[in-house]
Amino acid sequence: MIVSRIMTRNPVFVHPDISVTEARSLMDKEKIGKLPVLDKNNTLVGIVTRKNMLKAGPSPATSLDMYEISYLLAKLKVEKIMERNVITVNENEVVEEAARIMADKDISCLPVMKGNLLVGIITSKDLLGVFINAFGARHPGVRVTLSMKEQPGQLAKFAGAIAEKGGNIVSFLSSEGDDLSRLRITAKITGIDKTQVEDASKVVPETEIEDIR
Repeated sequence: MIVSRIMTRNPVFVHPDISVTEARSLMDKEKIGKLPVLDKNNTLVGIVTRKNMLKAGPSPATSLDMYEISYLLAKLKVEKIMERNVITVNENEVVEEAARIMADKDISCLPVMKGNLLVGIITSKDLLGVFINAFGARHPGVRVTLSMKEQPGQLAKFAGAIAEKGGNIVSFLSSEGDDLSRLRITAKITGIDKTQVEDASKVVPETEIEDIR
């Protein structure tokens, strides 16, 4: 799956000369926590988040009253508090690479680019949706995790056994097991019960059920 499939298209953005107060109001109205910042040529020059706004505000120990604080924030421009070194991702990048970047850089969103043009934004919430779908969490059925020898034909045998019993694999993920000679797979299966899934796993030599529910 590529980023363009799950990103929010045509994201709400602001210009650098908008006030922090206006940007915060826009976030509240749109129920979002990040705003890309574009200059007059629609070039991405930064990103502003609620975290940036909190840092820009006075400390709890300030002697200013709420009206004075509101006045100062109304005068403060987004360009003064925005993140300038924005990490972006291409619209054709794979989702797992976007997730890796966000995890490695400890960020919660990535503006999505098509050349120099901002075309979307991908957030940790979007990636959570991918995770939910990948595990078939919204489908009723049997969830099983298997450990099997990593060799050609093993997965085909299991899938064939499931099909013969009338089951349907609606989600499937694989990864290396604790032992590198083995493969760990997690599948969500509909149409059959746990006992039938257990029987299907026995068709594959040296396969163990780690979890089934």
